[in-house]
Amino acid sequence: MKVLTVTGYKPREINIFKENDPKINIIKAALKKRLIGFIEEGLEWILISGQMGVELWSAEVALDLKEQYDIQIAIIPPFEQQEDRWPEDLKLKYEELTMLADFYQPLYQGEYKGPYQFRAKNKWLVEKSDGCLLLLDEEYPGSNKFFYEEAKKAQKDYPIYSITPSDLDEMVEEMRMSDPNYWNNE
Repeated sequence: MKVLTVTGYKPREINIFKENDPKINIIKAALKKRLIGFIEEGLEWILISGQMGVELWSAEVALDLKEQYDIQIAIIPPFEQQEDRWPEDLKLKYEELTMLADFYQPLYQGEYKGPYQFRAKNKWLVEKSDGCLLLLDEEYPGSNKFFYEEAKKAQKDYPIYSITPSDLDEMVEEMRMSDPNYWNNE
């Protein structure tokens, strides 16, 4: 697999309301672990649409990984100025990530025109990638469900990898056990 689409929840869908929420570190650690595995198997590009939440966090993780690995990041938003109604801190983060990405190109010129742009984005991401990684709880898919449905309809062999709530629980345990203080409190 050379090209992987990464997507998942928007922050509010998983009860994250601040950029310093400790849950973000857990999600980023899980993303990093999975992405390193893919990179070591030959992954070259990570595709995101740049939506806030999992996609921006995965771009941050990928930028950190660029220090050690040869990985490229493409941000393909559905339209220009998708960040216009976002909180100011997220706007700044998005703008910075679009400048640091290896490739940035909105699918549609101009601002939001209709839901067809989101459908086209999902279809494009599936067509242009060899598989996807989703942060997904199938019982509560949130806005993920639209991309997930498109991925399941792919007209090609299209592996769908997921990070589930139980994967995040395991990551919490891994992080706790890697903390030297954990072992000193007997």
